Amino acid sequence: MDRSSNPALRDQLFYDNLVSGTAERMTIQGTIDKTLILLFLVVIAAAVTWEFFPDSFLLMIGAAVLGFIIAMVTIFKPEYAPVTSPVYALLEGVVLGAISGWMNTIYPGIVVQAIALTFGIFVLLLIVFRMRLIRVTKTFQLVVVGATGAIALLYLANIVLSMFGMPIGFIHEGGWLGIGFSLVVVVVASLNLILDFNYIEQGVE
Repeated sequence: MDRSSNPALRDQLFYDNLVSGTAERMTIQGTIDKTLILLFLVVIAAAVTWEFFPDSFLLMIGAAVLGFIIAMVTIFKPEYAPVTSPVYALLEGVVLGAISGWMNTIYPGIVVQAIALTFGIFVLLLIVFRMRLIRVTKTFQLVVVGATGAIALLYLANIVLSMFGMPIGFIHEGGWLGIGFSLVVVVVASLNLILDFNYIEQGVE
């Protein structure tokens, strides 16, 4: 089975379920239903946080730390996913709501634009994948996973250097270099959705 860049989607999960025979059979409809439920939890938590705690930095940090812990539990103990997934969705909503409230005070209206763009890209790539306009080959996977790792390392380096007053400037600049880098990040992030769509489809098969 092809690899996904999502650490929660591992080949062994499918093989273990086939051997044990104790898990429910995976279906596209079931995956969609559960995804919509989790998305609903994210939206509700984000909306409540934005409305009542838009400037709560400590709440955001606490939710982010707890979310990371829950994510690690889910990755290494996938049998807990029915419980950890909703909890993670709520914590993610808190983080997104706090960040969105903060960003909206600096750039009014930017959050609505970002949400519209995110859903637009998601729907577009799903259509592209279903029409087989993009083929998920080994080379495609290696390029996307490698690019994702490189971007993650660059952002990590920027965080570390920022602590010493030497941030990587072009990451957050508005010039042509900064805009170009942001477009690359958006494209790579979008292509990761194609990998996950493909991996889910293979899981069903």
